Amino acid sequence: MFVTDRIEDEVARRRTFAIISHPDAGKTTLTEKLLLFGGAIQLAGQVRAKGDRRRTRSDWMSIERARGISVVTSVMTFEYEACVFNLLDTPGHEDFSEDTYRTLTAVDAAVMVIDAAKGIEARTRKLFEICRLRDIPIITFVNKMDREAREPLDLLDEIEKGLALTVAPMVWPIGQGREFAGTYDLVSPRVRRIDEAPEGQPVSGPDDALIATLLKPDKLSHWRDEVALVSDLATGFDRKAFLEGHLSPVYFGSALRNFGVRDLLEALIRLAPPPRDQTARQRTVHATEPKMTGIVFKIQANMDPNHRDRIAFMRLASGKLTRGMKVRLARTGKTMALNAPQFFFAQDRSLAEEAYAGDVVGIPNHGTLRIGDTLTEGE
Repeated sequence: MFVTDRIEDEVARRRTFAIISHPDAGKTTLTEKLLLFGGAIQLAGQVRAKGDRRRTRSDWMSIERARGISVVTSVMTFEYEACVFNLLDTPGHEDFSEDTYRTLTAVDAAVMVIDAAKGIEARTRKLFEICRLRDIPIITFVNKMDREAREPLDLLDEIEKGLALTVAPMVWPIGQGREFAGTYDLVSPRVRRIDEAPEGQPVSGPDDALIATLLKPDKLSHWRDEVALVSDLATGFDRKAFLEGHLSPVYFGSALRNFGVRDLLEALIRLAPPPRDQTARQRTVHATEPKMTGIVFKIQANMDPNHRDRIAFMRLASGKLTRGMKVRLARTGKTMALNAPQFFFAQDRSLAEEAYAGDVVGIPNHGTLRIGDTLTEGE
């Protein structure tokens, strides 16, 4: 009973998600800032900065470094507020779409990043449709609010009509572009200023005197009208509709200025689902089952420049993995030992002594494993 309870507790604190966006919407910058909040890195480097010391941590292959884009899915594991996050960083460019599609079979939620100036772009639309086919819950992050941006109401309207997705704004921007001063929390009235601590300051409501100091007088009345209009959407947040992929909570911010990132992390903790049960041919595999089941969703060669290695990336669907355990490869019926399972942080790796449903581990592979393979402890 104790083992089962431990597995249930560990699974409950997992959040496995991907970030989807069109190229240059700020996905890679957001990835870095999430890792920075999680204490996984000490310094967030600019995407196109010079020198290996400042390379964006999820863009690790030489082609990625040369072009400043995410090409191959990286897996990064970090902790924040007692939750374990498995972030799968997906390529944003269409040339590398197959890798992205496979990755989206391994996540329980997605963050959709939208450029505030451009709205929904082609690549975002394609990735969204894949998420929709899999009923993946989506949290929307409208990025680059500190630059020239479209009207927030217009962006919400485009998401609703263009993606047939109900939106529930959870915060509302105070100004935009050079006048972007922060956000107003629509759920529990609070102002978070872009130049102050992320906790924010409680306010009495949209008429609070503090807000009047952040907006020009000619824009204050219009802003209050907008808040009155969107407040019902926030309070009407339907968790069931979100988990079924029909509704998306919306947050506004600037990844470059590290603003709104904490809101996003806390939304993943509060709203995103823990590892979901998986449907197999013979039965449903429950995430909290005591016996380990894992599915290979990706194989990557040459991750270590010193060795011509091949790593099979496996998402745990149930139970607990321990290093050295013996598992059965369902396709062949043969037994294999997991002597060196690994956790990854882009190209960096460490031995995984144990892992639970929702975690992604790398298994050194010399051609034995294929994409789609299932490893089980028992069946």
